[in-house]
Amino acid sequence: MYVVSIPNRNSPPATLLRESYREDGKVKNRTLSNLSHWPKAKIEALQAVLKGATSVAALHECFDIDCGRPHGHVAAVLGTARKLGLETLLASRPSRERQVCLAMLVSRILAPGSKLATTRGLAAETRSSSLGEMLALNEVTSDELYEAMDWLIERQERIENTLAQRHLKEGTLVLYDVSSTYFEGRHCPLARLGYSRDGQPHKLQIVFGLLTNGDGCPVSVEVFEGNTADPSTVRSQVDKLRQRFGLERVILVGDRGMLTSARIQHDLKGTGIEWITALRGPAIKKLVHSGQVQMSLFDERDLAELISPDFPGERLIVCKNPLLADERARKRQDLLEATEKELNKIVAATRRANRPLRGKDQIGLRVGRVLGRFKMAKHFQLTIDEHAFRFARDEQSIQAEALLDGLYVIRTNVSSATLDSDDTVRSYKRLAQVERAFRSLKTVDLKVRPIFHRLAERVRAHVFLCMLAYYVEWHMRQALAPMLFDDDDKSAPERKRSSVVAPARRSDRALNKARTLKTDTGQPVHSFHTLLQDLAKLQRNTIRPRQQLGLDPFEKIASPSPVQQRALTLLGVRLSL
Repeated sequence: MYVVSIPNRNSPPATLLRESYREDGKVKNRTLSNLSHWPKAKIEALQAVLKGATSVAALHECFDIDCGRPHGHVAAVLGTARKLGLETLLASRPSRERQVCLAMLVSRILAPGSKLATTRGLAAETRSSSLGEMLALNEVTSDELYEAMDWLIERQERIENTLAQRHLKEGTLVLYDVSSTYFEGRHCPLARLGYSRDGQPHKLQIVFGLLTNGDGCPVSVEVFEGNTADPSTVRSQVDKLRQRFGLERVILVGDRGMLTSARIQHDLKGTGIEWITALRGPAIKKLVHSGQVQMSLFDERDLAELISPDFPGERLIVCKNPLLADERARKRQDLLEATEKELNKIVAATRRANRPLRGKDQIGLRVGRVLGRFKMAKHFQLTIDEHAFRFARDEQSIQAEALLDGLYVIRTNVSSATLDSDDTVRSYKRLAQVERAFRSLKTVDLKVRPIFHRLAERVRAHVFLCMLAYYVEWHMRQALAPMLFDDDDKSAPERKRSSVVAPARRSDRALNKARTLKTDTGQPVHSFHTLLQDLAKLQRNTIRPRQQLGLDPFEKIASPSPVQQRALTLLGVRLSL
């Protein structure tokens, strides 16, 4: 900081307290306070302090620093959201609801928590970051948050339509997958007992489907009742793509449990939408047993394309992955041994001298629990009597299943002129991008679960808000990839890959980051979460001059470290107030 005197034409010169800072490689100045009303002696005393004079009180004795708030991570996330035009995406005109929604969205990335925790983080007395100040939200009640969620859900279709215009084009890939999460409470009409992917089968569930572009950038999310089967969600996505998004020709990629033969026949046929999926185990088994798929096909290549009369007008691309075959064989052997261990306990229970296990019903119940746990009933021959139980492995069944180890079959109606065999397999494997989105939404970063809302529209708004937060995070991850453990050299693994069927390989750059824990520039490698924590160390401080200086309080942001500055540079955002 320094004091400068500025000529003011016929008036006395203006005396200003200023500081210099660097922006985009250029040195700039900004005014902190106008000192024109100060007496000359006081100005000279301040100048002496700023120059390090020892005849006056030390500078740190003249100023107090209070109300320090973590700011760097707020600047990074909020700056990215604004750079993506998220404010105008929510609403074209400024409003209290828009600011509150933006605050909830940013909070979901910075510190996911309940709505009550969000209000505390924004309140002036309990502020946990500079977010409330940056959005001019000094006081927000929980009721305002709920009202803003109601305001947001009314705009979901318009927002998703805009995202589709940005990220989906005619003829491109559209990835779709479904997940579920558990629900706290019993009163939401969407909450149902259903298949739990979170290991919470005793809790009510909701199901939500996510549409992304081919790179995994989220475009749309839809919430269904918790007992909704995955295939039954496809029809609404087809209607959304064609009617709401206005797309006549896209390639929809879904997993084998989603795009079943029934869904292809009833929901996709005749719509103009092409698709890529995979065959389920029984269909693959039928192809092998009928002789249409022979192991000699893979003597020279791990991929073969064929046409089957069972799938007219479609292409089948059969892939054999030796590493996947080894893994499935290992897993099956582990399950067989674990099942035998538990079944032997039942055999011992029928033979013990003290209170032996008796009765077909009682023995059968215990056996059923074991087989239901390990899903190995098909590989055992069982004999249950009133007083005894015997079992043996069904080697024929085990060998028949082992024949299919490492085999998977991609099924599509996309012509070879549009996508050859390698590109079709590569497109199907892109579903891993949606699975990564679910991991981020549910566990790693955004923590969509558990859900406490009772009203169906509030639940939908909560999930939609999390999707928008992931939209911002997705773009941040793309920009910050050189500083993260993420592989930012996308072309290298494909060049090193012997076949599209072979497991994906990380680039040398990513392997080097994982081995040395350093980036190419010698800085520490971060996860997305720890990088946000590092940025949070950049604080926004209120500088309060002592009374004898007569200055008004002013704001000052700490100087970023090299790591923090590089992150902000990669994101293209600034710390400025």
